[in-house]
Amino acid sequence: MPELTYRQLCAAVAELETNVLRNAESIRANAAWIDEEAQDTARVADMIATMNVDPYTVGETHALARIMRGVSEAALAYASAGDTTAKAAAAVASQARASHDGIQEQYSRSNVAGIHDVDRAWFEQE
Repeated sequence: MPELTYRQLCAAVAELETNVLRNAESIRANAAWIDEEAQDTARVADMIATMNVDPYTVGETHALARIMRGVSEAALAYASAGDTTAKAAAAVASQARASHDGIQEQYSRSNVAGIHDVDRAWFEQE
């Protein structure tokens, strides 16, 4: 298993947050489009009802509009969960900075040669 560096962790968490937010926004846009289509479908059902189209077709068209609204609501709930995930990723990034920035800063300032070659066991606490 390859080792994960502090910088890789920060980059991965930032990328996760960005991707989740972007995807949630895309899902929200699709949910809005589906909701508009559901409203149009409901209007079509009302229009065909005035034309004395058989009641089963009108009912099925209304049912389709209700299903589409349900899909839209589910997509919005999913996007909201994405927002929660993005907030969690931001919290992870903040925690990583709070707990590791000082270590990273000292590591970066170190003038010790060959620090990467030191056996990891040397750094373990007893």
